[in-house]
Amino acid sequence: MSSLILPPEGVLVPEGTSERIDPPNEPEKKSQTEQDMEKAYVTPEERVLDPSLLDKSLVERMPEPTGWRLLVMPYKGKGMTDGGILLTHETIERQQISTVCAYVLKVGHLAYKDEKKFPSGPWCKKGDWVIFARYAGSRFKIDGGEVRILNDDEIIGTILDPDDILTTV
Repeated sequence: MSSLILPPEGVLVPEGTSERIDPPNEPEKKSQTEQDMEKAYVTPEERVLDPSLLDKSLVERMPEPTGWRLLVMPYKGKGMTDGGILLTHETIERQQISTVCAYVLKVGHLAYKDEKKFPSGPWCKKGDWVIFARYAGSRFKIDGGEVRILNDDEIIGTILDPDDILTTV
């Protein structure tokens, strides 16, 4: 049976072992490329708690529509029937997905700039209520609902009040 000796580094090594074992608290040397790669990634916790986003409004944090696109928020509805019956979350969500009404949040920098396609000018602007084809655009979820990105020529018309348009579920 071999006896153990205590080397100067503080690691127990069996007697007769010729290899030197370094203490485990010495960090490995990483290449510059490995260090740069580690800096490129941000953990989700750091992104969520990014203090630079705290002073920006929800609309400012939403994507900017590129080119001829518009960012719209589909109308959710009231959540209650005229008779006073509360609608379920699923029913409200189905209404929002199939709605044809939305509020224009942002307009892309090239929207309605084609004078041949839009000789009378823009069909809508930021802050308008619009109607569009039932399943038009690209939908994506945000905290509290969903938004859509539509092409400028997918707008069918503008309206004053989205409650004037009846929804079918």
